[in-house]
Amino acid sequence: MMALLARLRAPRLLDRLALASVVINVLIVVTGGAVRLTGSGLGCPTWPKCTDGSLTPTKAYRWHGVIEFSNRQLTFVVSLIVLATLVAALAARRERVLALVLAASIPAQAVLGGLTVLTHLNPWLVAAHFLLSALIIAAAFLLWWRVRPSAGADAATKGPDRALAATAWGAVGLAAAVLVVGTVVTGSGPHAGDKGATHRMHFAPAAVSQLHADLVMLLVGLSFALALLVRVAGGGPAVRRAVWWLLAIELAQGVVGFVQYFTHLPSLLVGVHMLGACLVWLAALLVPARLGLWPFAVDRAQASPPDAPMLETLPEPAER
Repeated sequence: MMALLARLRAPRLLDRLALASVVINVLIVVTGGAVRLTGSGLGCPTWPKCTDGSLTPTKAYRWHGVIEFSNRQLTFVVSLIVLATLVAALAARRERVLALVLAASIPAQAVLGGLTVLTHLNPWLVAAHFLLSALIIAAAFLLWWRVRPSAGADAATKGPDRALAATAWGAVGLAAAVLVVGTVVTGSGPHAGDKGATHRMHFAPAAVSQLHADLVMLLVGLSFALALLVRVAGGGPAVRRAVWWLLAIELAQGVVGFVQYFTHLPSLLVGVHMLGACLVWLAALLVPARLGLWPFAVDRAQASPPDAPMLETLPEPAER
Protein backbone atom coordinates (compact mmCIF):
# COMPACT_ATOMS: atom_id res chain seq x y z
CA MET A 1 0.00 0.00 0.00
CA MET A 2 2.80 2.39 0.90
CA ALA A 3 4.58 1.57 -2.35
CA LEU A 4 1.41 2.40 -4.31
CA LEU A 5 0.99 5.66 -2.42
CA ALA A 6 4.62 6.55 -3.13
CA ARG A 7 4.04 5.94 -6.85
CA LEU A 8 0.92 8.11 -6.82
CA ARG A 9 2.93 10.87 -5.14
CA ALA A 10 5.68 10.78 -7.78
CA PRO A 11 6.47 14.43 -8.67
CA ARG A 12 5.84 14.10 -12.42
CA LEU A 13 2.78 11.81 -12.35
CA LEU A 14 0.20 14.52 -11.60
CA ASP A 15 1.86 16.85 -14.11
CA ARG A 16 1.61 14.24 -16.89
CA LEU A 17 -1.95 13.21 -16.05
CA ALA A 18 -3.11 16.85 -15.97
CA LEU A 19 -1.52 17.46 -19.38
CA ALA A 20 -3.17 14.28 -20.69
CA SER A 21 -6.51 15.67 -19.44
CA VAL A 22 -6.00 18.77 -21.57
CA VAL A 23 -5.12 16.73 -24.67
CA ILE A 24 -7.95 14.20 -24.36
CA ASN A 25 -10.56 16.93 -23.83
CA VAL A 26 -9.40 18.68 -27.00
CA LEU A 27 -9.50 15.34 -28.84
CA ILE A 28 -13.10 14.63 -27.82
CA VAL A 29 -14.13 18.04 -29.17
CA VAL A 30 -12.59 17.07 -32.54
CA THR A 31 -14.25 13.64 -32.59
CA GLY A 32 -17.55 15.23 -31.57
CA GLY A 33 -17.16 17.53 -34.55
CA ALA A 34 -16.57 14.47 -36.77
CA VAL A 35 -19.86 13.02 -35.51
CA ARG A 36 -21.70 16.18 -36.48
CA LEU A 37 -19.95 16.69 -39.82
CA THR A 38 -20.61 13.12 -41.00
CA GLY A 39 -24.30 13.47 -40.15
CA SER A 40 -23.97 10.85 -37.41
CA GLY A 41 -25.40 12.89 -34.56
CA LEU A 42 -28.41 10.59 -34.29
CA GLY A 43 -26.51 7.45 -35.33
CA CYS A 44 -27.43 6.33 -31.83
CA PRO A 45 -30.92 7.85 -31.54
CA THR A 46 -31.33 7.38 -27.79
CA TRP A 47 -29.27 7.63 -24.61
CA PRO A 48 -27.62 6.05 -22.65
CA LYS A 49 -28.25 3.07 -24.96
CA CYS A 50 -27.54 3.37 -28.67
CA THR A 51 -31.10 2.27 -29.54
CA ASP A 52 -34.12 1.38 -27.40
CA GLY A 53 -33.25 -2.33 -27.65
CA SER A 54 -29.47 -2.30 -27.96
CA LEU A 55 -26.53 -0.81 -26.09
CA THR A 56 -24.36 -1.01 -29.22
CA PRO A 57 -25.05 0.12 -32.83
CA THR A 58 -27.36 -2.01 -35.00
CA LYS A 59 -27.35 -2.68 -38.74
CA ALA A 60 -30.24 -0.26 -39.18
CA TYR A 61 -27.93 2.68 -38.45
CA ARG A 62 -24.80 1.25 -40.08
CA TRP A 63 -21.68 3.39 -40.00
CA HIS A 64 -23.43 6.45 -38.55
CA GLY A 65 -24.14 4.41 -35.44
CA VAL A 66 -20.52 3.23 -35.27
CA ILE A 67 -19.22 6.82 -35.47
CA GLU A 68 -21.59 8.12 -32.79
CA PHE A 69 -21.04 5.08 -30.54
CA SER A 70 -17.24 5.37 -30.89
CA ASN A 71 -17.40 8.99 -29.76
CA ARG A 72 -19.43 7.93 -26.74
CA GLN A 73 -16.80 5.31 -25.87
CA LEU A 74 -14.11 7.97 -25.96
CA THR A 75 -15.95 9.53 -23.02
CA PHE A 76 -14.83 6.55 -20.93
CA VAL A 77 -11.20 7.23 -21.87
CA VAL A 78 -11.67 10.87 -20.83
CA SER A 79 -13.24 9.72 -17.55
CA LEU A 80 -10.39 7.31 -16.77
CA ILE A 81 -7.73 9.96 -17.36
CA VAL A 82 -9.58 12.61 -15.35
CA LEU A 83 -10.26 10.18 -12.47
CA ALA A 84 -6.61 9.13 -12.47
CA THR A 85 -5.72 12.82 -12.29
CA LEU A 86 -8.06 13.22 -9.31
CA VAL A 87 -6.54 10.22 -7.49
CA ALA A 88 -3.01 11.56 -8.09
CA ALA A 89 -4.05 15.03 -6.85
CA LEU A 90 -5.59 13.58 -3.69
CA ALA A 91 -2.55 11.39 -3.03
CA ALA A 92 -0.13 14.27 -3.54
CA ARG A 93 -2.46 16.70 -1.70
CA ARG A 94 -2.10 19.23 -4.50
CA GLU A 95 -4.88 21.22 -6.22
CA ARG A 96 -7.54 18.84 -4.90
CA VAL A 97 -10.46 21.24 -5.33
CA LEU A 98 -9.61 21.96 -8.96
CA ALA A 99 -9.16 18.23 -9.66
CA LEU A 100 -12.59 17.58 -8.11
CA VAL A 101 -14.16 20.29 -10.29
CA LEU A 102 -12.59 18.69 -13.36
CA ALA A 103 -13.89 15.26 -12.35
CA ALA A 104 -17.40 16.64 -11.72
CA SER A 105 -17.48 18.09 -15.23
CA ILE A 106 -17.48 14.61 -16.79
CA PRO A 107 -20.96 13.49 -15.61
CA ALA A 108 -22.26 17.01 -16.32
CA GLN A 109 -21.01 16.78 -19.90
CA ALA A 110 -22.43 13.24 -20.27
CA VAL A 111 -25.90 14.38 -19.13
CA LEU A 112 -25.81 17.40 -21.44
CA GLY A 113 -24.75 15.15 -24.32
CA GLY A 114 -27.64 12.80 -23.56
CA LEU A 115 -30.11 15.68 -23.55
CA THR A 116 -28.69 16.81 -26.90
CA VAL A 117 -29.50 13.41 -28.41
CA LEU A 118 -32.91 13.12 -26.74
CA THR A 119 -33.92 16.56 -28.09
CA HIS A 120 -32.84 15.52 -31.63
CA LEU A 121 -29.77 17.77 -31.67
CA ASN A 122 -31.35 20.98 -30.50
CA PRO A 123 -28.81 23.56 -31.74
CA TRP A 124 -28.81 25.49 -28.46
CA LEU A 125 -27.93 22.34 -26.52
CA VAL A 126 -25.29 21.44 -29.12
CA ALA A 127 -23.76 24.88 -28.61
CA ALA A 128 -23.87 24.47 -24.82
CA HIS A 129 -22.22 21.05 -25.20
CA PHE A 130 -19.27 22.63 -27.02
CA LEU A 131 -18.99 25.63 -24.69
CA LEU A 132 -18.95 23.34 -21.65
CA SER A 133 -16.07 21.50 -23.32
CA ALA A 134 -14.24 24.83 -23.63
CA LEU A 135 -14.69 25.42 -19.89
CA ILE A 136 -13.44 21.89 -19.14
CA ILE A 137 -10.37 22.51 -21.30
CA ALA A 138 -9.73 25.73 -19.37
CA ALA A 139 -10.03 23.90 -16.02
CA ALA A 140 -7.70 21.13 -17.19
CA PHE A 141 -5.20 23.70 -18.45
CA LEU A 142 -5.27 25.63 -15.17
CA LEU A 143 -4.77 22.39 -13.21
CA TRP A 144 -1.81 21.42 -15.38
CA TRP A 145 -0.33 24.90 -15.13
CA ARG A 146 -0.50 24.85 -11.33
CA VAL A 147 1.10 21.42 -10.87
CA ARG A 148 3.95 21.87 -13.35
CA PRO A 149 7.42 21.58 -11.77
CA SER A 150 8.06 25.28 -12.49
CA ALA A 151 4.72 26.49 -11.05
CA GLY A 152 6.44 27.85 -7.96
CA ALA A 153 8.64 30.09 -10.09
CA ASP A 154 5.55 31.44 -11.87
CA ALA A 155 3.92 32.26 -8.54
CA ALA A 156 6.97 34.18 -7.42
CA THR A 157 7.14 36.25 -10.62
CA LYS A 158 6.58 39.97 -10.17
CA GLY A 159 3.21 41.12 -11.50
CA PRO A 160 3.18 42.68 -14.98
CA ASP A 161 2.26 46.21 -16.00
CA ARG A 162 -1.46 46.94 -15.50
CA ALA A 163 -2.05 47.76 -19.16
CA LEU A 164 -0.34 44.53 -20.17
CA ALA A 165 -2.39 42.49 -17.70
CA ALA A 166 -5.67 44.12 -18.82
CA THR A 167 -4.84 43.47 -22.49
CA ALA A 168 -4.01 39.84 -21.78
CA TRP A 169 -7.31 39.30 -19.99
CA GLY A 170 -9.07 41.20 -22.78
CA ALA A 171 -7.67 38.70 -25.28
CA VAL A 172 -9.05 35.84 -23.18
CA GLY A 173 -12.47 37.52 -23.05
CA LEU A 174 -12.50 38.16 -26.81
CA ALA A 175 -11.42 34.56 -27.49
CA ALA A 176 -14.37 33.39 -25.37
CA ALA A 177 -16.72 35.69 -27.35
CA VAL A 178 -15.36 34.27 -30.62
CA LEU A 179 -16.15 30.74 -29.38
CA VAL A 180 -19.69 31.70 -28.35
CA VAL A 181 -20.52 33.42 -31.64
CA GLY A 182 -18.85 30.56 -33.52
CA THR A 183 -21.39 28.15 -32.04
CA VAL A 184 -24.18 30.45 -33.27
CA VAL A 185 -22.65 30.41 -36.76
CA THR A 186 -22.60 26.62 -36.71
CA GLY A 187 -26.11 26.43 -35.27
CA SER A 188 -27.38 28.67 -38.08
CA GLY A 189 -25.50 26.86 -40.86
CA PRO A 190 -26.07 23.67 -42.85
CA HIS A 191 -24.34 21.17 -40.54
CA ALA A 192 -27.23 20.09 -38.31
CA GLY A 193 -25.52 16.79 -37.47
CA ASP A 194 -28.22 14.52 -38.92
CA LYS A 195 -30.73 14.57 -41.76
CA GLY A 196 -33.55 14.31 -39.24
CA ALA A 197 -32.30 17.29 -37.21
CA THR A 198 -33.78 20.14 -39.20
CA HIS A 199 -34.21 22.68 -36.38
CA ARG A 200 -31.66 25.49 -36.65
CA MET A 201 -31.01 28.76 -34.83
CA HIS A 202 -33.07 31.59 -36.32
CA PHE A 203 -30.20 33.82 -37.42
CA ALA A 204 -29.08 34.78 -40.91
CA PRO A 205 -25.89 32.73 -41.50
CA ALA A 206 -24.20 35.56 -43.44
CA ALA A 207 -24.88 38.08 -40.65
CA VAL A 208 -23.60 35.94 -37.78
CA SER A 209 -20.61 34.86 -39.90
CA GLN A 210 -19.75 38.53 -40.41
CA LEU A 211 -20.06 39.18 -36.66
CA HIS A 212 -17.81 36.18 -36.00
CA ALA A 213 -15.23 37.48 -38.50
CA ASP A 214 -15.36 40.96 -36.94
CA LEU A 215 -14.66 39.53 -33.49
CA VAL A 216 -11.75 37.51 -34.87
CA MET A 217 -10.29 40.68 -36.42
CA LEU A 218 -10.64 42.48 -33.07
CA LEU A 219 -8.89 39.58 -31.37
CA VAL A 220 -6.02 39.65 -33.86
CA GLY A 221 -5.70 43.42 -33.46
CA LEU A 222 -5.69 43.13 -29.67
CA SER A 223 -3.07 40.40 -29.90
CA PHE A 224 -0.84 42.68 -31.99
CA ALA A 225 -1.28 45.38 -29.32
CA LEU A 226 -0.36 42.77 -26.73
CA ALA A 227 2.84 41.97 -28.65
CA LEU A 228 3.78 45.68 -28.68
CA LEU A 229 3.04 46.06 -24.96
CA VAL A 230 5.16 43.02 -24.14
CA ARG A 231 8.01 44.56 -26.10
CA VAL A 232 7.65 47.93 -24.34
CA ALA A 233 6.74 46.82 -20.81
CA GLY A 234 8.96 43.76 -20.84
CA GLY A 235 7.61 40.31 -20.23
CA GLY A 236 10.51 38.00 -20.82
CA PRO A 237 11.15 35.62 -23.72
CA ALA A 238 8.56 33.07 -22.55
CA VAL A 239 5.81 35.71 -22.59
CA ARG A 240 6.88 36.96 -26.02
CA ARG A 241 6.80 33.41 -27.40
CA ALA A 242 3.32 32.87 -25.96
CA VAL A 243 2.00 36.05 -27.61
CA TRP A 244 3.54 35.19 -30.98
CA TRP A 245 2.10 31.67 -30.78
CA LEU A 246 -1.31 33.22 -30.11
CA LEU A 247 -0.98 35.47 -33.14
CA ALA A 248 0.23 32.66 -35.40
CA ILE A 249 -2.63 30.34 -34.42
CA GLU A 250 -5.20 33.15 -34.80
CA LEU A 251 -3.96 34.02 -38.29
CA ALA A 252 -3.96 30.35 -39.36
CA GLN A 253 -7.46 29.93 -37.93
CA GLY A 254 -8.60 33.06 -39.78
CA VAL A 255 -7.31 31.69 -43.09
CA VAL A 256 -9.13 28.40 -42.53
CA GLY A 257 -12.31 30.28 -41.61
CA PHE A 258 -12.28 32.43 -44.75
CA VAL A 259 -11.50 29.46 -47.01
CA GLN A 260 -14.27 27.33 -45.54
CA TYR A 261 -16.78 30.17 -45.87
CA PHE A 262 -16.02 30.82 -49.53
CA THR A 263 -15.91 27.08 -50.35
CA HIS A 264 -19.37 26.53 -48.80
CA LEU A 265 -18.28 24.86 -45.55
CA PRO A 266 -16.64 21.56 -46.60
CA SER A 267 -16.73 19.12 -43.70
CA LEU A 268 -12.97 18.56 -43.50
CA LEU A 269 -12.19 22.28 -43.19
CA VAL A 270 -14.93 22.75 -40.60
CA GLY A 271 -13.32 19.96 -38.58
CA VAL A 272 -9.92 21.64 -38.84
CA HIS A 273 -11.57 24.90 -37.77
CA MET A 274 -12.94 23.21 -34.63
CA LEU A 275 -9.46 22.01 -33.71
CA GLY A 276 -8.15 25.52 -34.39
CA ALA A 277 -10.79 26.97 -32.05
CA CYS A 278 -9.48 24.81 -29.20
CA LEU A 279 -5.89 25.83 -29.98
CA VAL A 280 -6.78 29.54 -30.06
CA TRP A 281 -8.51 29.14 -26.70
CA LEU A 282 -5.49 27.41 -25.16
CA ALA A 283 -3.08 29.97 -26.65
CA ALA A 284 -5.18 32.81 -25.23
CA LEU A 285 -5.13 31.16 -21.79
CA LEU A 286 -1.37 30.68 -21.99
CA VAL A 287 -0.57 34.40 -22.21
CA PRO A 288 -1.93 35.42 -18.75
CA ALA A 289 -0.44 32.20 -17.40
CA ARG A 290 3.02 33.21 -18.65
CA LEU A 291 2.48 36.66 -17.16
CA GLY A 292 1.82 35.09 -13.76
CA LEU A 293 -1.79 36.30 -13.69
CA TRP A 294 -3.46 32.99 -12.89
CA PRO A 295 -4.11 32.47 -9.17
CA PHE A 296 -1.61 30.07 -7.64
CA ALA A 297 -3.04 28.35 -4.59
CA VAL A 298 -0.41 26.19 -2.93
CA ASP A 299 -1.57 23.50 -0.48
CA ARG A 300 0.22 23.37 2.83
CA ALA A 301 1.37 19.85 2.05
CA GLN A 302 3.17 21.25 -0.98
CA ALA A 303 5.61 23.18 1.13
CA SER A 304 7.89 20.13 1.18
CA PRO A 305 8.04 17.32 -1.41
CA PRO A 306 5.59 14.50 -0.56
CA ASP A 307 8.32 11.87 -0.71
CA ALA A 308 10.73 13.74 1.58
CA PRO A 309 11.00 12.51 5.18
CA MET A 310 9.68 14.82 7.86
CA LEU A 311 12.66 16.10 9.82
CA GLU A 312 12.34 17.46 13.30
CA THR A 313 14.15 20.65 14.13
CA LEU A 314 16.53 19.95 17.01
CA PRO A 315 17.36 22.72 19.45
CA GLU A 316 20.88 24.01 19.42
CA PRO A 317 22.92 23.07 22.49
CA ALA A 318 23.10 25.78 25.11
CA GLU A 319 26.39 27.60 25.43
CA ARG A 320 28.36 26.81 28.50
